[in-house]
Amino acid sequence: MELEQKAPNGKDSIGAYAVQCFRCLKWRLIPTKEEFEAIRERFTEDPWHCEKMPNNSCDEPADIEYDTTRIWVIDRPNIPKAPPNTERLVMMRHNLSKMDIYYVMPNGKKVRGTSDVAKFLHSYPQYKKRMSISKFCFVSPKVAEETVAQDSEWRVVLRNKKQKKENSG
Repeated sequence: MELEQKAPNGKDSIGAYAVQCFRCLKWRLIPTKEEFEAIRERFTEDPWHCEKMPNNSCDEPADIEYDTTRIWVIDRPNIPKAPPNTERLVMMRHNLSKMDIYYVMPNGKKVRGTSDVAKFLHSYPQYKKRMSISKFCFVSPKVAEETVAQDSEWRVVLRNKKQKKENSG
């Protein structure tokens, strides 16, 4: 399961969601974040294929090509959907080095890790019945290095680190 990242849209850094058909390997755009999260949550037990979309098949051209016209990030399969009344946000760091994961809780507070979730549930026990820490996943998608422009800040940082290693070793 993979997703594609473009310029920030105000809330998180994901500009479009895409999934790759396990049969034909073509990329299909998924219209909403909610649909993408439902697919991702069950991806291993229920692999996605083109025929799961209305009026679509593997015979149709791909919706989008995996290329360098945008930065792609690879998400892990089987990440649970965000608990009710919460939202999982994926934010690209300015230097394109990685993605950060946050959850917006029902009261608008952002949490950045399971310890923050535990503190939230302790402070607001009324949510304990509807939320489990196991439903929060802070594993971030991986930036697909081959889709990042050669002259990006991230590439420059990587090259400098590699040169320092070579010079010190």
